[in-house]
Amino acid sequence: MTRLDAAVAEARARFSAAGLADAAIEARMLIGGLLGLSNTEVFTGGDRLLTEAEQEKIAQAVERRLKREPVHRILGIREFHGMELLISKETLEPRPDTEILVDSMLPHVRRIVAGKGSALLLDIGTGTGAIALSFLKEFPQLSGVGSDISQDALETAARNAERLGMAARFQTVRSTWFENISGRFDIIASNPPYIRSDVIPALEPEVRDFDPLAALDGGPDGLDAYRAIAAEAGNFLQEDGVLGVEIGFDQKRAVTDIFASHGFVLREAVRDYGGNDRVLVFSIDRQ
Repeated sequence: MTRLDAAVAEARARFSAAGLADAAIEARMLIGGLLGLSNTEVFTGGDRLLTEAEQEKIAQAVERRLKREPVHRILGIREFHGMELLISKETLEPRPDTEILVDSMLPHVRRIVAGKGSALLLDIGTGTGAIALSFLKEFPQLSGVGSDISQDALETAARNAERLGMAARFQTVRSTWFENISGRFDIIASNPPYIRSDVIPALEPEVRDFDPLAALDGGPDGLDAYRAIAAEAGNFLQEDGVLGVEIGFDQKRAVTDIFASHGFVLREAVRDYGGNDRVLVFSIDRQ
């Protein structure tokens, strides 16, 4: 029978030979995730003997990773803002950059909730529900709507809300932008598709081949989603509300101009851990 440490070593060697940059980390993460073990347990439990079923599960997962399927997609889960989220075929895998959007908007949401006692959030293109559920986790007084064009994504978001005990405060709506949305919201947030169409073929296979195209492709200049959101958001945002979007590293000026042309003023611009522009927070220009 195969020991756990031998299985991890073999996976690491195969990942390294295939040119995967974080071979050791990914081998431990993948096998630990498959077996329900923490990193520490993988380290300290190396003499554990694997069953034939476990060996087969690991072998299949290793082959999938060698085809460049991301580890978290193989495991079907991804940690985001202190939550364990299910991911599915038509959901974008939530990433740390989007946590910056959440963290940047938290003070604004806190102010609104403190002033009103409760608040309503709209997460456009909700995917896994990551953004909306992060806010709901922080503010019990908050209720949220997650919209998406994908039924698969909406079902995944609803499952995540149920697993996290937030289903009573979270509603899903199938909608292209604001088409099926009604009412006004105190907070609107979105991580929309913002990659230029001509750039997508050059993306890493983990992104290009496994993230849903609809969540990546922002049109010829990468700005289609911002035009769609900015054009209608003023009809759905409370006058004292805030709107936050994630952006590409070179889109700050263009996105700011798009929203300004529809009556919004930039309140905050935040950079990511690499120093790139990543989040813009707007409010309605009352002047």
